[in-house]
Amino acid sequence: MDWGMKNRMAQLIQADGHCLFLPVDHGYFQGPTKKLEEPRKTIEPLLPYADALFITRGVLRSSVDPDKSKPIILRVSGGTSMVGKDLANEGITTSMEEAIRLNVAAVGLSIFVGTDYERESLLNLAKLVDEGEKYGIPVMAVTAVGRELEKRDARFLALSSRIAAELGARVVKTYWCEDFERVIGGCPVPVAMAGGPQVATELEVFAFVYDGMQKGAIGVNLGRNIWQNDFPVAMIRAIRAIIHENASPKEAQELYESLKSGGVTG
Repeated sequence: MDWGMKNRMAQLIQADGHCLFLPVDHGYFQGPTKKLEEPRKTIEPLLPYADALFITRGVLRSSVDPDKSKPIILRVSGGTSMVGKDLANEGITTSMEEAIRLNVAAVGLSIFVGTDYERESLLNLAKLVDEGEKYGIPVMAVTAVGRELEKRDARFLALSSRIAAELGARVVKTYWCEDFERVIGGCPVPVAMAGGPQVATELEVFAFVYDGMQKGAIGVNLGRNIWQNDFPVAMIRAIRAIIHENASPKEAQELYESLKSGGVTG
């Protein structure tokens, strides 16, 4: 690994080996997602507590000040929407030259294993890795699951994550699931957790984040569990305590409640 690649990976994965990535890229296929209608208002209070932002070029330029930014993971896949025929039919939407102009730490795209567009999305990943390695820019692969929620099990996610690693992804973003150690054990590159199952309480979020960290994840890439919370700053700070301070779910809940009752907004 040459210096540029090492440097960018060090920006993303902190000195303790862990990371908290904040994805705000949902609008690229969902439009103005709830509580992300005005991206700048959502991002600014959370930015101090994130290790990196996962974001599209349009929202990066319009909603993040270049003098206050954190490392950027640039979303470079798309071309489909929630109202279209198939979310899996994505292409690469942003060139590596654009990523270099934007001085990003990494680029990311989704792969859709098990869909009609599996081959295309995996070849997109392979092509992006070729370009990224040429310029020292790591690629994060997102093991996407659309409406087929039953696929969020250890067997499927381990398969998808391993394929992403085999094709050259430097980091894999995948869902937390039961038996998450199977996913981690079969993936030879760092794994960051996306959201887990739909849960009713903050404590359940803290529990799956803690479980994944104990089983070998390097951190999280959580969006809606943070910025759709009624107290997003309290939420990101509590999750950060699990990731970087090894707080238990109970300790994270206590921190969340303390910040929430104290009216913390930044």
